[in-house]
Amino acid sequence: MTAPATPYKPLDIAVELIRCPSVTPADAGALGVLERYLAPLGFTCERMRFSDKDTPDIDNLYARFGSGHPHFCFAGHTDVVPVGEAGAWTVDPFAAQVKDGRLYGRGAADMKSAIASFVAAAQRVVAEGFQGSISLLITGDEEGPSINGTKKMLERLAARGETIDHCIVGEPTCVDRLGDTIKVGRRGSINGWLTVTGTQGHVAYPQLADNPVPPLLEMLRRLDAHVLDEGTDHFQPSNLEITSVDVGNTATNVIPGSARAVFNIRFNDLHTGASLEAWMRSVFDAVAAETGARYEFKAVTSGEAFFTEPGNFSALIAEAAEKVTGVAPELSTSGGTSDARFIRAYAPVVEFGLTNATMHKTDENAGVDDIARLADIYEAVLRGYFAGRAGA
Repeated sequence: MTAPATPYKPLDIAVELIRCPSVTPADAGALGVLERYLAPLGFTCERMRFSDKDTPDIDNLYARFGSGHPHFCFAGHTDVVPVGEAGAWTVDPFAAQVKDGRLYGRGAADMKSAIASFVAAAQRVVAEGFQGSISLLITGDEEGPSINGTKKMLERLAARGETIDHCIVGEPTCVDRLGDTIKVGRRGSINGWLTVTGTQGHVAYPQLADNPVPPLLEMLRRLDAHVLDEGTDHFQPSNLEITSVDVGNTATNVIPGSARAVFNIRFNDLHTGASLEAWMRSVFDAVAAETGARYEFKAVTSGEAFFTEPGNFSALIAEAAEKVTGVAPELSTSGGTSDARFIRAYAPVVEFGLTNATMHKTDENAGVDDIARLADIYEAVLRGYFAGRAGA
């Protein structure tokens, strides 16, 4: 198939994507936009739709050019978070308006513009030819439960023998300006739900009740007082944050029958989700033994900590970013989780994209010039990669 002669403009693609109101789990035509740009370049476009009990069905897109190795994959998501209070926006969140050199709209920063930049970069490289494969792994379930998206796509590829050699995720990694940060790892995340059960009663007759609040507070105090670690060479210290404490009690003269708390731990590679769950249960067991409290605890690990050792691949991306922007990137593991937590089990993965100052915020936006320069960076990465400079 002959590639289109007219160069793709990343801004145009980004505008089209933002105008698709693809709030998780809706696709709203976003994947179709990508297919319209990728298929004429010779990409084989495959929709992957997954479902799971109690979660919405999700459309995903896997598009690949070539069949050989090395295989370079770009991973991203077209789903976006809700706009929140629409009246607080100064623009229509899905109009993709350009104002004062910036593109406004939900997904402008996270991460439709980065996808657009990569598609434009891929067109340039495909047009000149190379040895290997380029693919895009695009999910509609990154901002949601992350059950029917990237994880299942990777499992399907592995089941049919497709392997990825290196992957870049287009999350907005930069802090102050384009090019200043590359993510080479992420901390893990575990959520905990703790319920202590007592016996409801009148506050004037405490001997006839069993107040669950004091043992719950003692459990939380011990969790909060514990220093998990001091950080490592590549990771900041792990931290536990209590996010909710509730008894659902609107009366002032009633001892509640139960008390609940929710908390999250962001942890580095000194821990695993299993080791942290075991530690928390040991704390709760100790308090229960001392007080006679009864408790229930549920923990869910949404991702383990991972680290991609700096090497030729990260150096290639850093060099491309510095060449285009004049900024020497920092290799970082800060921030929340991303779908890189799934990809790391299949291939070396790093994250690099636009600045993240407005992601998930009202009036989310990205610099028009940055979108164009990101395409230039991705192009340089691809050219260097297929020249063998990542050890591929």
